[in-house]
Amino acid sequence: MAGTCRKDSKGRVLRRGESQRKDGLYCYRYNDIVGKRRTIYARDLVKLREKEDKLLVDKISGLDTYTAGHTDINYLFELYIATKTNLRDTTVITYRYAYDKYVRDTFGKKIINSVKYSDVVRFYIYLRDEVGLSLSTISSIHRLLYPSFALAVKDDVLMKNPCEDAMKPLYSSPEGKKAQKRISLKTDEQKAFLDMVTKDDRFAQWKTLFVFLFGTGCRIGEAIGIRWEDIDFHRRRIDINHTISYRPSYKDEYSCDFVVHPPKTKRGYRQIPMTDEVYEALIEEKVCQDSFGKCMVEIDGMSGFVFSNRFGNLHNPSGVNRAIDRIRLIHNTEEILNAEKEGREPLIIPHFCNHEIRHTFCTRLCETEGNLKVIQTIMGHADIRTTMDIYAEATDEGLEDAMDKLAERMSSM
Repeated sequence: MAGTCRKDSKGRVLRRGESQRKDGLYCYRYNDIVGKRRTIYARDLVKLREKEDKLLVDKISGLDTYTAGHTDINYLFELYIATKTNLRDTTVITYRYAYDKYVRDTFGKKIINSVKYSDVVRFYIYLRDEVGLSLSTISSIHRLLYPSFALAVKDDVLMKNPCEDAMKPLYSSPEGKKAQKRISLKTDEQKAFLDMVTKDDRFAQWKTLFVFLFGTGCRIGEAIGIRWEDIDFHRRRIDINHTISYRPSYKDEYSCDFVVHPPKTKRGYRQIPMTDEVYEALIEEKVCQDSFGKCMVEIDGMSGFVFSNRFGNLHNPSGVNRAIDRIRLIHNTEEILNAEKEGREPLIIPHFCNHEIRHTFCTRLCETEGNLKVIQTIMGHADIRTTMDIYAEATDEGLEDAMDKLAERMSSM
């Protein structure tokens, strides 16, 4: 049986997408060219349909302009984002934040069929030399532009992607090669850093967090989101079942919010065994919080978080990185002075960030565990190739150490 037609208060049949509110105002809801839900309003039906007709003309004109390659990169980016329906809201916010800040008002205004490979390379060099962005940030921007232009290629709007290999000139430079290499602290460097946070009262507030990070290999979002209910002291297991990100706010572009969401991948759901050091640090932290008060923050309905800063809020990744730099610089300064007094070479801790603590943990694990599947499970790597790459690096360094020891032994014979 045919469905009943919707009518307005005067008995006129309404088209699909049209409606009339109780106050008499007419509405028309539609999806724009990039898939966003929009609504237009009018006081009478005739005016509303005039607006609808204009929308249709604009939509056809926009498509024609796109298919002719005469739209700008901003339009192309919006079209690309509209096709990524599986992205989390927090991911879309992050993408838009980076794009709006560094691309939209400059390179984004270029007409897509006028963009050449050299234009993209020069834009990336500008971001590096003039704006002062790191290669990792430029790479993130590249990961937005490349698929946007790839969409235009698939739509037969462009013959080739101008972003193809555009990062190579930057990575082939000395700075680029250095930036590509992941940092993994050596055993003595790791011990020196942990000695600072576990034995020096100046850094007592950081002790549990850094022991946890170095002893579990958790991603920073997983670590700052750990709750007491995720820790099984009896079985000595840590349940990783969510992560927390610190992202630009929906409401205010000048502020950020903590957001809870599932782990990065399906393999991110895992249980990590506790080492003795992690177990003891968490027990000590729990006793302390039972006496002086626990973290009272609530994020998206979750509470009972293990780690908090001196203001009672959760740590954000940038704050953790600043703490790493402060501790490292104090150690290096004091170590240089002590080494000079004692007539020895100083043990300098290199620059590293919170994610490289995870890489360091994985390297230590690879040095002691030969089963790649076990390592992959503990780390929560989605792709075994990631595990294999780190394992190869770790075993390469082990081979060099073994050969150095063999050389020393042979020279003493």
